[in-house]
Amino acid sequence: MGAYLGNLNPDSTFLSDIGSATRLATSAPFLAYLQEAIYERSDFIKSGVLRRDPRLTATVGTRIEAPFFDPINSTEEIIQSNDTWGTSGAGHFTSQKVTAGTQYATITHRGFMYSADDLSKLGTGEDPLAFFRSQLADDLNKKRTAKLVSMLQGVFTTALSGNVLDASATSSPTDTNYLTAQNVTEAKYLLGERNQDLTTIAVHPTVAAYLEQIGALTFSTSALSTGGAIQWGGGGVGLTSTEVGNFMGLRVIVDSQLPVEGTSGQSEQFVCYLMGGGAVYEGQQMPLRLEAERNVPSMQDLVAVNYHHVYHLPGVSWSNAADNPTNAALATGSNWSLAFSDRRMIPAVKLVVNSPFGGLVP
Repeated sequence: MGAYLGNLNPDSTFLSDIGSATRLATSAPFLAYLQEAIYERSDFIKSGVLRRDPRLTATVGTRIEAPFFDPINSTEEIIQSNDTWGTSGAGHFTSQKVTAGTQYATITHRGFMYSADDLSKLGTGEDPLAFFRSQLADDLNKKRTAKLVSMLQGVFTTALSGNVLDASATSSPTDTNYLTAQNVTEAKYLLGERNQDLTTIAVHPTVAAYLEQIGALTFSTSALSTGGAIQWGGGGVGLTSTEVGNFMGLRVIVDSQLPVEGTSGQSEQFVCYLMGGGAVYEGQQMPLRLEAERNVPSMQDLVAVNYHHVYHLPGVSWSNAADNPTNAALATGSNWSLAFSDRRMIPAVKLVVNSPFGGLVP
């Protein structure tokens, strides 16, 4: 029996009958179901952007010195049939080094708790724990995505500022400010020949709406064979499906938690992220845990969730002396630094655009 905890949350939602529910909430099958459900709901995982790395898992301490090597950039040597070839001038190869920049990933410790009393079930005729279970996977996935987006906001502010293309306008945007083939191509080539490492683009729903619109348009012309101008919307039915799965060879992820930039009165400026497969590594210091407690004197049941998680974008490093940051701290550019010697080695690009469906920043 749990200890007397007092009336912890007199104004909270009140649950009922935790007896069997306690076993359900803390059982291995339920936790396995929860982990699987989070995986199934995460577009960042399904797209391959996120990759679990055992080197970031089951660690000790408050941060991790990420064991990632710098990409190699070999110096070629010309081989000749004499005793003076090579950069050494002594007729043999000169050994080159594989280096590893110091990269730190900070561990975050998060959780939350719900409480409920027995009368809630009697008063509503519903099982609040069943509702809690049905919503938990979506809620945790949303929290994980929010943390990932906060980290991306931070790293692109300073460490990866060279991997940013702002094609947006602060007022009266036109077609050139939208998510166009030209803007995506220009953004990709911020990485030079490594642009082919980019496989996914994450966009705000307001930007996805524009992609759906242009995908449904058809074109016609009265003199296409002689070079006449193409007229959009000139008839036809467009796409048979409005789902936008790919754009410019990139898989499209749509998430409403992506940042919207701009100051009050300006046109909304939507942040898109172009990422490569496995661009972000993740790990956990301790597996997700659910714990339940019965408070008999107040006839309340408590269910607490806690998780200890880490994200790491190889090539950048957490540079703040403090760990366990808030999302606001993760989004602060001065807390991050570039670990690789060349930012183009990191398959991540930020593209800022407008949308005809956007409005003004409140």
